[in-house]
Amino acid sequence: MSAGQFHWSRNPIRLYRDTERGKIAGVCAGLANYFDIRVKFVRLAVILGMVFGFFVPIVVTYVLLALLLKPMPAQLFASEREEHFWRTVSVSPNLTVSELRKRFRGLERRLSDIESRVTSDEFDLRRKFRDLNA
Repeated sequence: MSAGQFHWSRNPIRLYRDTERGKIAGVCAGLANYFDIRVKFVRLAVILGMVFGFFVPIVVTYVLLALLLKPMPAQLFASEREEHFWRTVSVSPNLTVSELRKRFRGLERRLSDIESRVTSDEFDLRRKFRDLNA
C-alpha cells in the first residue's frame, strides 16, 4: 500500500437508508440498523425531539440524510452468520479476536493430530501393506 492510499474496511455495516423498513425515506430505519436498535425507538426519539422544540433541526437533518445516504443494498450479508460476525466486530472487536483465536487453536490441534498420524510408523506400515495388496 502506498503512502497516499487509504484502506477501507470490508465491514458492510455502514449508514444507509433502509427503504424496505422505512416509512418516509428510510432514514430512521437506517439509523436503527446501523446502531442495532429497534426502529420504533429511533422514530420515538425523532418525534419527541420535534415535539420538544427541535423541529427545524430534525427536519433539516432528516432531509439531508435522505438526500445524502445511499439506499441499503438488497443482499448486504451473505448469511445470518456473516451478519452476526460483522455486528460483533462493530460492537466489540476484542470479542471477535478472541473468538478467532479460539477457532485457530482448535484448527491447530486438529492439524497437529493429523500430522502426528501421518508421520507415525503405523501409518507408514499400513500404507506399505495397502500398496502390496494393490
